[in-house]
Amino acid sequence: MPAPFACVIVDDNEINRLTLEHLVELTPELELVASLPGSLETLQYFREGGNADLLLLDIEMPHLTGLELARLLPQPAPAIIMVTTHRDFAVDAFELQVADYLVKPVDLPRFTQAVTRVLDRQKPKTGPASVASVEAKGSELFIKVGTRMLRLNFDDVLFIEAMSTYSILVTGTQKHIVYLTLKALADRLPFAHFVRAHRSYIVNTQRIDAIEDNMLALGKYEVPVGKSYQEAFYSQLRGL
Repeated sequence: MPAPFACVIVDDNEINRLTLEHLVELTPELELVASLPGSLETLQYFREGGNADLLLLDIEMPHLTGLELARLLPQPAPAIIMVTTHRDFAVDAFELQVADYLVKPVDLPRFTQAVTRVLDRQKPKTGPASVASVEAKGSELFIKVGTRMLRLNFDDVLFIEAMSTYSILVTGTQKHIVYLTLKALADRLPFAHFVRAHRSYIVNTQRIDAIEDNMLALGKYEVPVGKSYQEAFYSQLRGL
């Protein structure tokens, strides 16, 4: 069994911290290593050599907001799940590539979903993972897997997500790793309806179910539209 993720809670409200501590206690994949009342204490924790794989981070706090703190974290920074009473900061949070955004009160199923998302990002995906090149034909995407080519119907791809030096093709039922950066992959795509919506996402505009508050609904997933991409994205969306 893999070692549990070192988890740090940061919230200026003691009741909220106790609630999150209980959720962490109920999650065997996590180990609580610190529960801190603010951003300054968190910076001090890391300066003194404290470690964290996952940060459960409130947004509205004295001295430094959670968003400001996230920008000051030492690199490589831990995965971050924002936990807040406000929905208004979601776009700003996802601009920082947080793993998830939870609105209080948080129940165990939603918390577990967020933690699973973090864990899935940290471990190698199963299935067609040895991808070296991409070749498109019609609406089909051919991905090289080892010595063979895996054929995907590109119309089934909801979006493509950047993960460090590789990308993940997400369909309604599967995820496939492509060992190309998002930019390199975008340069090879011949499909006009695949549009960059965020520094970490390219979306299939034909599979967008709804748009609300700069969040795109694609099947069971939600993808943010980054501030710096909004004008070009919506202009291109109207032109499709």
